[in-house]
Amino acid sequence: MTDWLWEYEGYDPAGERLREALCTLGNGYVATRGAAPECTAGEAHYPGTYVAGCYNRLTSTVSGREVENEDVVNLPNWLPLRFRTAGGDDGPGPWFTPDGDGLREHRQRLDLFGGTLERTVRYAAADGRELTVRQLRLVHMADPHIACLRTEFTAEGWSGAIEVESAVDGGVTNSGVARYRRLDGHHLVDVGAGDGDEDVVWLRCRTRTSDIRVGVAARTTAEGAAGRERPRSDHEPTRAVQRLELSLADGQPRTVDKTVALHTSRDTAISDPLHAAADRVRRAPGFDELLESHRTAWRQLWRRADLDVPGEAGRILRLHLFHVLQTLSPHTADLDVGVPARGLHGEAYRGHVFWDELFVLPYLNLRFPEVSRALLTYRYRRLDQAGVLARDAGRRGAMYPWQSGSDGREETQQLHLNPRSGRWLPDHSRLQHHVGSAIAYNVWQYCEASGDTEFLHTKGAEMLVRIARFWADAAQWDPEKARYRIRGVVGPDEYHEAYPDADGPGLDDNAYTNVTAAWVIARALDLVRDLPEPRRVDLLERTTLEPGEMEHWREVSTRLYVPFHAGVISQFHGYGELEELDWAGLRARHGDIRRLDRVLEAEGDTVNRYQASKQADVLMLGYLFSPAELRALFARLGYDLDDETWQRTVDYYLRRTSHGSTLSGLVHGWVLSRVRRKEAWDYCREALEGDVADLQGGTTEEGVHLGAMAGTLDLVQRGLTGMETRAGSLWFDPVPSPGLTEYGFTMRYHGHWGVRVSVRPGELRIGLPPSPDGPPIEIRLGGRSAVLEPGTSCVLPLPEE
Repeated sequence: MTDWLWEYEGYDPAGERLREALCTLGNGYVATRGAAPECTAGEAHYPGTYVAGCYNRLTSTVSGREVENEDVVNLPNWLPLRFRTAGGDDGPGPWFTPDGDGLREHRQRLDLFGGTLERTVRYAAADGRELTVRQLRLVHMADPHIACLRTEFTAEGWSGAIEVESAVDGGVTNSGVARYRRLDGHHLVDVGAGDGDEDVVWLRCRTRTSDIRVGVAARTTAEGAAGRERPRSDHEPTRAVQRLELSLADGQPRTVDKTVALHTSRDTAISDPLHAAADRVRRAPGFDELLESHRTAWRQLWRRADLDVPGEAGRILRLHLFHVLQTLSPHTADLDVGVPARGLHGEAYRGHVFWDELFVLPYLNLRFPEVSRALLTYRYRRLDQAGVLARDAGRRGAMYPWQSGSDGREETQQLHLNPRSGRWLPDHSRLQHHVGSAIAYNVWQYCEASGDTEFLHTKGAEMLVRIARFWADAAQWDPEKARYRIRGVVGPDEYHEAYPDADGPGLDDNAYTNVTAAWVIARALDLVRDLPEPRRVDLLERTTLEPGEMEHWREVSTRLYVPFHAGVISQFHGYGELEELDWAGLRARHGDIRRLDRVLEAEGDTVNRYQASKQADVLMLGYLFSPAELRALFARLGYDLDDETWQRTVDYYLRRTSHGSTLSGLVHGWVLSRVRRKEAWDYCREALEGDVADLQGGTTEEGVHLGAMAGTLDLVQRGLTGMETRAGSLWFDPVPSPGLTEYGFTMRYHGHWGVRVSVRPGELRIGLPPSPDGPPIEIRLGGRSAVLEPGTSCVLPLPEE
């Protein structure tokens, strides 16, 4: 079980916030950072509790401008439980805290298999008396509205009393990201506390503008020799407080259990969140029973998400999978939420939804397709708003925003702060319209993996058609090049937002944008052609799609311009004319230059002048499409993309990328694996360690990088196996990896639960569990194919490298 434990020995104030993020507990509905219950928010600690989809919008004044931002809300903190020696002649002692002088021992252990956080601390009072405190925490995976904290106190070498204060704190703000602190973070208003039945206390509040009502109820109990000791209430204006005095005998543990329920007015099947929370916590069973049902729920999750990778890589992958499941569990399938880029683990990126489902859904599609469908439905519900954004931009179809939140409007900030220079700068990342292509790609991949033709023929078809319409309308004919061009965009690189000395933002013919736009249009045309006639008629009427328009689409999808220079694909038109960067000089002056944009801006320069990228841009094409697919896409556009050209392109951008995003190492590792390069594992290892080692320098403490975490799982699942779900078959093309020679996983494919895939040197093994009604699965490897019946397995020899 040591491979399932994540342990920290000792107390490190400088590293506490990173540990809090990595020790977050959640269940897909709510998550709470791994902060110490006796600590409040400050430089070393940041307690945070976040409910999926709970946003609020505030206006702040920055540099003389009013700026509006929507944030995921830091909800009332249910953790607070502090303690001190009880009053004698000199009154009570100070509250114990790890930041004081009395800390003697500090350990914490995250149990991935059971979904619990265990903590052991030993304190010494000013008079030398020592107190050992053991805590076990869970955010319930079976009942998403319940969380629990068990605290065991043991007096070491003395007997006497301690005072325990248990609280729910509604005086919290959004202040977990330093660069946002000049913005208004006071999201909660009308905070009030009171008493319920049977020793339950409650706290209620609401968000200022979105008017989401929140109810939190808590029950704190302590068992003694004379039975249950009843706490007394001592509420404050923004805190619901219960106090207990416990008599401790030397070496005899005393236990305090705190059970909490949380509801918001966004929840279904309730009338009032406060009443629902109070009733739920009053009826909740004891800690032991809750712990058992919680562990059972996690055991079932691990059974569905089985991943067998040996060594340290496997240990990190389990941590990544743990956090993916805590953010996007089966409970998520009942919610109207997207994929928050930083999980439910912090406030970076304001809890917004970007394009990260592009990296997350491929894993979920083959494990939890019901969750993938819900996340795509989140996008479908905002399809009309995407149409509004397109019309506002003078385009037809649907233009999804780069950053999404509650209602589908564009949430990308207008200004961003460079911490190096202290300057607020214009933010043009909203021009990343390729997010629409990512959504279309996700729809297609989900339906291929799940076989969900009902979704594809209804919601999926409408999204694909309207996104395709946007791209066809955005493409403008250039008679000089005899090609269609898409101008004024920003690609996945993000560092390049404009041409040097240009009056306005935007770049022309970003290769990734144009190629994926052509793919979307082609898929939409195929889908319309192949739809059942009644559904095709409905779709054409609903979208007012006409035959003449589809003919135009077909022309655009075969004549979009892709720029080249020096025998490689250009990141965008004119990229090859930019200056080369003095990488060595910059590293000599600054050391870590991953955030090249901030480094250069602080020097009075801009990345726009140089051939230098934040992360994979052109190479993202090699992440989305297999080599054969990519060649076919370019051939459809009238370009010859042979292996040598692609290899030159990979080498070219490897030398010009700063890897300022955790996604960069992932994509580079994936692409290099596909072209069978030995250095691929170096990038894979960086992707694995991105959050664990906080390679981006202080960003993980603000929230994990969920896309990169899920992407590492998919790197094993699809990247190294070369697995594709295409045309109703499972296709494989395994890539030997020096860092991972044996691995296996379980997945769900076209209704088959528990399909087992194992790779070892020289062979690929696939097992299909028994299923009375399940159809056979066709397996393709190279030029060979095999039909696998339910209840059977097969071993396919791998070609020598």
